[in-house]
Amino acid sequence: MSVKIRLQRHGKKQKPFYWIVAADARAKRDGRFLEKIGTYNPNTNPATIELHLDQAVQWLHNGAQPTDTARAILSYKGALLKHQLDGGVRKGALTQEQADAKLEAWIKEKATKVEAKKETLTKAQKDAKAKALKAEQAANEKRINAAAEALKAAEAPEVVEEEVAEVAEETATEEVVAEVAAEEEVAEEAPAAEVTEEEAAPAEEAAPAEENNEETEA
Repeated sequence: MSVKIRLQRHGKKQKPFYWIVAADARAKRDGRFLEKIGTYNPNTNPATIELHLDQAVQWLHNGAQPTDTARAILSYKGALLKHQLDGGVRKGALTQEQADAKLEAWIKEKATKVEAKKETLTKAQKDAKAKALKAEQAANEKRINAAAEALKAAEAPEVVEEEVAEVAEETATEEVVAEVAAEEEVAEEAPAAEVTEEEAAPAEEAAPAEENNEETEA
């Protein structure tokens, strides 16, 4: 029986989640399998991979052939390296201790690279969030300034109308005051004229008396 190490799809629509399985090559992709040896979640960054290393290597020893995607995952997790090192141990090219030391050193180096990548991604995400926040604050400030200018422009005609009303009211008051002052002046001049006419009347009346005196003397 030919065995394949491949991915079996699970998860929701547009959010796939895969099992890494050893299955009969003639079986359907999402059908029956011989053993589940890990999981693969591509929805995270970097992708999350859980692999039972010894089980995967054992299937490789038994002649299982991984698909292209499964091969990349096995290489990423060190399964292919362990498979090669175990082959070297069987041939006597190196001891088991040497093989284990090489595998451990490779795993540590790989973990360091993964952590560095995670830190880089985290920093990039923080920078992107800070940039987005700054842009949002600038947009909010711009909207506030625009609203303030619009409010100021809307209030300006009302202020002008109030000033015009105040000027008109002051002008009307000044006119009323002027009219009152004029009337008072006219009222003051009128009695003087009447007195003058009254004073003039006795003088005219005195004239006939003088004429009578002249006639008597004659």
